Amino acid sequence: MKTTDISATADVARLPLRRENCALLVIDIQQKLLPPIHGSEQLVRNAQLLLRLANILELPVLVTTQYSKGLGPTVPEIASLLPAHAHAIDKVEFGCFGNNQFCTALKSIPAGRSTLLLCGLETHICVMQSALGALENGYLVHVSSDAVGSRSEWNWKIGLERMQAAGALISSTEMMIYELLGGSGTDTFKQMLPYLKS
Repeated sequence: MKTTDISATADVARLPLRRENCALLVIDIQQKLLPPIHGSEQLVRNAQLLLRLANILELPVLVTTQYSKGLGPTVPEIASLLPAHAHAIDKVEFGCFGNNQFCTALKSIPAGRSTLLLCGLETHICVMQSALGALENGYLVHVSSDAVGSRSEWNWKIGLERMQAAGALISSTEMMIYELLGGSGTDTFKQMLPYLKS
C-alpha cells in the first residue's frame, strides 16, 4: 500500500460517525443461509442491536435477500425489527450495487447519507462485494465485524481483510452504537440502554 493510500485511510478513520450521515444496510440474513454460519447467534444479536439503534435514531434502513425463492425470507428475529418502510429487496446479484432496484432505493434516501453501516451475510461474498460497490460509488463504509458472518471463520477473516484493504473501516457493533449515541446523558442512550445490558 502506498503512503498516500495509508494517509487517506487514516483520514477517513478519523471522521466521527454522525447519525445524520448514516444509513444501515442489512444484507441477506435469511432462513436457509443463516444456520451454517460461524457465530450465527452473535451475528443475529448484533444485527438486532444495530436495527434497534437505527429505529431509535431514525436512520434509513435498506434490507436485501439473495434469491429468496430458494434461500427463504429474512429471518423473523431480524424482520420483526425492520422499520415499516424497509421491505426486502430481492436480488440474484451478489453485490447490492449490481441490482437496479437496490440502487434506486438507495438514491431515494434523503441527501447527505454518505456513510453506509453494513451487517449481514456472507462476509466474503455479498457483504464484501456490496462494500466494494459502495466504495466505488463514493460512500464511506463501516462494516460491523461481529454482525457479519461466513460459513467458515477463515472466509469471514479474509472478507474483512479485503474490505479493509479496499478502504472500508472495520468496526464492531458496540463501536458503532456508542459512537453514534455520543454520550450517556441523552434520551436516545436511555432508550438503547436496556438492549445493551441484555
